[in-house]
Amino acid sequence: MVSMSQQSSTYATPSSPETPGGSLVNWELAARTAAGLAAAGPMLSGPEIGSAVENLRTMAEKSVPYVHDISKLEAARDLRDSEVLVVDRASWAKANTQSFAVMMDPIMSALAAKQAAAGKSVAAVSGTVTGAQLGAALAFLSSKVLGQYDPFSALAPAGPAAPAASGGRLLLVAPNIITVERELKVDPADFRLWVCLHEQTHRVQFAAAPWLRHHMLAEIEKLGELLVGDSDKLGERLAQTVKQLAGKRSAGDRDASVPSRGGVLDLLADPAQKAALSHVTAVMSLLEGHANVVMDGVDTRIVPTVRTIRQRFNNRGKDRGLLEKFIRNLLGLDAKMRQYSDGAKFVRDVVEIAGLDGFNTVWTRAENLPTEPEIHNARLWVDRMGL
Repeated sequence: MVSMSQQSSTYATPSSPETPGGSLVNWELAARTAAGLAAAGPMLSGPEIGSAVENLRTMAEKSVPYVHDISKLEAARDLRDSEVLVVDRASWAKANTQSFAVMMDPIMSALAAKQAAAGKSVAAVSGTVTGAQLGAALAFLSSKVLGQYDPFSALAPAGPAAPAASGGRLLLVAPNIITVERELKVDPADFRLWVCLHEQTHRVQFAAAPWLRHHMLAEIEKLGELLVGDSDKLGERLAQTVKQLAGKRSAGDRDASVPSRGGVLDLLADPAQKAALSHVTAVMSLLEGHANVVMDGVDTRIVPTVRTIRQRFNNRGKDRGLLEKFIRNLLGLDAKMRQYSDGAKFVRDVVEIAGLDGFNTVWTRAENLPTEPEIHNARLWVDRMGL
């Protein structure tokens, strides 16, 4: 018997991230740290692991026609621009260091330039933004994520094992999926198909809107430039946020004095920073909410035990320990859960008012993406689109 977190040739393994000279984050160290700190997965025999991986690949493929039927997005007919990888926790963390390197490169370059102009050494800055710190965060997350579509993988520096697809890659984290299906005592095949419906929807979204990947990168870069411009205050605000989160969790309830977005997102104080974050938040709410609507669009003909799965999955997390709740809030995971519900309500409201074809105009161009106020009031978006 072996742990599913132990490296096996059964899993797909992303290429090692490259760390350019002078980088403020050691991405290789982050990947190694996450792999070393990640919790052990469920104990399974070699044949059991192989069977689970093959079944997940089957369910990923099986889910695509259902995504097409529910979403009516023609992109679901042809997803050859991206790939599906079944991974363990260490490989998931490694894949994310690659994506972070792509997303944060403009930010890190600007921060390094600012520090150099001020006569400060890059090494001093790297003490606050280190690969070890990122690796520790990824180690925690690696046991929580069931699946993830990574649209930025193809933009990583080319290496001997660079991604074969030009679009992105869908990562299914086998140890976590098996852990949750056992915890919930649900039918494994049904649960895996249900999870794949959500993750494949993200894959379809970026295929339907090929401009979306670069749009998100541009918005993240804009937000990063604003943060870099105010970098001298980041440490102070981070310490304040950690203190607030600790007080919030010791009380056990949400406190009105604690910032509402959650985690490091609360570091943003400048109006321009908040406006940039507002746009990114609205886009993420759209993507997550739409995927949830598609996932919940299935009935018992597709997933026979879907009602049981929904009920038990939604009840998860009520008994999380204090430390886990603190870390989840520090990383903004509770805010992410609100994105699921807010975005899903927006999608359902728009479809009710303007129909599915009306809603799908959101994938046509960047100007059609909803704002954060529109996420909370679908009628505003419908009126702006002339639907």
